[in-house]
Amino acid sequence: MDLCVFAALLHLSFIGVSSMQVECTLRHSMQDSYSLEGGILIGGVFLVHSGFVSPGVTLQEEPLKISCNGFNIRYYRDVLAMVFATEEINGTPELLPNISLGFRIFDSCMSENRAIESLLSLLSGRTGLVPGYRCPKQPLLAGVIGETMSSLTVPMARIMGALHYPQISHASVFSSLSDKQQFPSFLRTVPGYTFQNIALPRLMRHFHWTWVGMIVSKDEVGLQGGQGIRKGIEDSGGCVAFMEQVNLRYSKEKILQLAEMIGKHSVKVIIVHCPEVHMKLLLQILHEHGVTSKVWIFTASFTITPGILDNDAWKIFNGSLGLVPFTDHMQDFEKFLYSLHPSKYPSDIFVRLFWEKAFKCIFSEMNRTDIASSNQLDLRAEFCLGNETLGKESRALFELDDLSYTYHSYTAVYAFAHALNTLITCQPRQGPFSNGSCADVNNIQPWQILHYLKNLHFKTPAGEEIFFDANGDAPAAYDILNVQISPEGGFQFIKVGKLDPNAEAGKDITVNTDSIMWSDGSVQVPHSVCSDSCPPGYRKAAREGEPICCFDCIPCSQGEISNITDAVKCLKCFENQWSNERHDECTQKDIEFLTFHEPLGLTLAISATTMTFLTASLLCVFIKFGDTPIVKANNRELSYLLLLSLMLCFLCSFLFIGSPKKVTCVLRQTVFGIVFTVSVSCILAKTVIVVIAFQATDPNSPARRWLGSKTPISIVFFCTLLQVLVFVVWLLNSPPFPELNMTSYKEKIIFECNEGDAIFFYCMLGYMGLLATVSFIVAFLSRNLPGSFNEAKLITFSMLVFVSVWISFIPAYLSTRGKYMVAVEVFAILCSSAGLLGCIFIPKCYIILVRPERNTKQHLVGKSQFGSKKKE
Repeated sequence: MDLCVFAALLHLSFIGVSSMQVECTLRHSMQDSYSLEGGILIGGVFLVHSGFVSPGVTLQEEPLKISCNGFNIRYYRDVLAMVFATEEINGTPELLPNISLGFRIFDSCMSENRAIESLLSLLSGRTGLVPGYRCPKQPLLAGVIGETMSSLTVPMARIMGALHYPQISHASVFSSLSDKQQFPSFLRTVPGYTFQNIALPRLMRHFHWTWVGMIVSKDEVGLQGGQGIRKGIEDSGGCVAFMEQVNLRYSKEKILQLAEMIGKHSVKVIIVHCPEVHMKLLLQILHEHGVTSKVWIFTASFTITPGILDNDAWKIFNGSLGLVPFTDHMQDFEKFLYSLHPSKYPSDIFVRLFWEKAFKCIFSEMNRTDIASSNQLDLRAEFCLGNETLGKESRALFELDDLSYTYHSYTAVYAFAHALNTLITCQPRQGPFSNGSCADVNNIQPWQILHYLKNLHFKTPAGEEIFFDANGDAPAAYDILNVQISPEGGFQFIKVGKLDPNAEAGKDITVNTDSIMWSDGSVQVPHSVCSDSCPPGYRKAAREGEPICCFDCIPCSQGEISNITDAVKCLKCFENQWSNERHDECTQKDIEFLTFHEPLGLTLAISATTMTFLTASLLCVFIKFGDTPIVKANNRELSYLLLLSLMLCFLCSFLFIGSPKKVTCVLRQTVFGIVFTVSVSCILAKTVIVVIAFQATDPNSPARRWLGSKTPISIVFFCTLLQVLVFVVWLLNSPPFPELNMTSYKEKIIFECNEGDAIFFYCMLGYMGLLATVSFIVAFLSRNLPGSFNEAKLITFSMLVFVSVWISFIPAYLSTRGKYMVAVEVFAILCSSAGLLGCIFIPKCYIILVRPERNTKQHLVGKSQFGSKKKE
């Protein structure tokens, strides 16, 4: 029974840059359970046609000519993984019992035309490329594995989709291939770009890289994929400084310009999103120019393949990082590789080409010129003896540190095998098709195999679950590899992290930074930013005409903070808070008021206390010597009242010092205003009494009836009453109250007494000023009265001091805030009170205590007469 199983697409080789090419023939070989046809593959795709045949069936086919150049062991390893999987499946009785798998290989040589031609030959036969019509008598093609390159997979997938042939790629990651409207029969065992476009920006953020460059291939796959990566980086706050295109067909001059730009650019990290062969010439030129300090980040479209690069150019990748699809264990695969030998597969052209490259020898039966051309071996190379052997020392030859795409070609073969196994073991009336029918094993249709593939869910021999989602993608993770190259040229691919879309949020990316070796051999993460990060306390200010990653750091203004790195704007502190010196934290504002504990408040308090005691002492002196002429000369009762009011004026200063309270706020201006009004009223009464006494010297003068104690008491009473009325209205309408003033100073809170309606405060001051002015005028006019009444001179000078103090007080008071405003008012109270005390009472006290001989009526009268005679 002849049954078609599957076909696959891989690539073994790459297009050479040399003009010398060799004509290769794809040869057919049959070895027990599989058949291998191949050409020399250089980095393109090769199709592997796996026939689903019974043992003993021989497949015959006409040879197909292709032109290609060079052989690469890295690509050949992917084919060997498929061969290994085929042998492993054929040796597993539980999977496809009594059925053996076979395959054919075609090379695209990285050419879209060759890829399509090879595909059409599979679909229609070698002699006539008519899709849907197969001339050979071989079993019907079950499917295709491949292509490796997305740019070649796209046209193939369109053809396969139109004919409903299943296609599984082990390496094509182009996002659009997930669109089932365009590619209904395409599946892949690797994740698409979608997660990579999210994962790469996260990787950039992990290393704090915000300034990166990009190199993409000049085709739909490179440009569209590059734009997706760029958008992800920019959405995450990073910037792409440049996104340059490369192509295998670019001239050396154009590549040279690109290399010079990369060398001069400040970018330290460059993302490579193109097949590796596009980078070959660029890397050679970069090495010649000594550009070795860049960090290269390879996307999944770049296969890390040391074999295609010169040794010196390869060293440029030292310290680079690459994203490769997650790789699980393939048991005995290394053993299978080491068992390779031309004698095991005598008709396999790939084994012989591999042998010649691995041991730098040639087989004697082949033309030396052709072999040297195809394998780039020297004509003086030794002949292959056949006794060469592979061992663990060949591990580096096969580059076994990275089996990413190799593993996924292995799982692709298993996917076809499990799909066919499910198809064959289908029980009648339990099938997935109409009326529960199953597929006819003698006439299997490709769309039936596609149905089973889409609904596949199986485990590989290593235990990994494989299935395809609605978009035909196998959910898989990325490994992060670090390329570490020794000075001698040896290299290692070290797994340093993982990107897993199936992991819980926050754990989808893990990186062991300590395991990474960078290009300079250090473990210090390279710095790649356009502008250094703004520390807390600063904000970013974009530079006009430049990307958002290029900015200046501006310190936050007073009262604003930024408590994160690279803050876009500063945050304003709450009203009761203020920024600290570093502007990275809001702290509680200091509450300020005039206290007894600070020098200013303590000084004022001591001064007020001293002046109070001095005033009290003077009052005691005046009371003790109340019957002496100098005390009796100018109404001693008024003197007592004035001294008492001055003592209260000094004491009222204590109402202004200390924490404001509701009671003290009401009392401070009230007490101050009333006692000062009493003081000034007393002085006014004294002045008026002096004038009346002078006018009443004539016994018949009507002014004599105003002499006596009632007049001065009435003056003091009525003058004070008017001030009391002002306070009554003030307290009833807008009484003072304690307040936290947060507006006067931005950096602190002023705890003060809000005086309510300020007009009452100034009315109070204005009224006292009026009384003081009247007293000053009256005293000034009566300054030349007889000596017995010379107190008018003292009152004149005291009122001059009083008015001067309070006139100076107004601008000083208005120009200060907080505790200094209170201090100004207390200072004015003390100065004005001290001025009254000093000008009026100190001279009299001096006479009483120091010059008592002058405190006599005769002396006062004599002085008056002496003054009168002198005047005459």
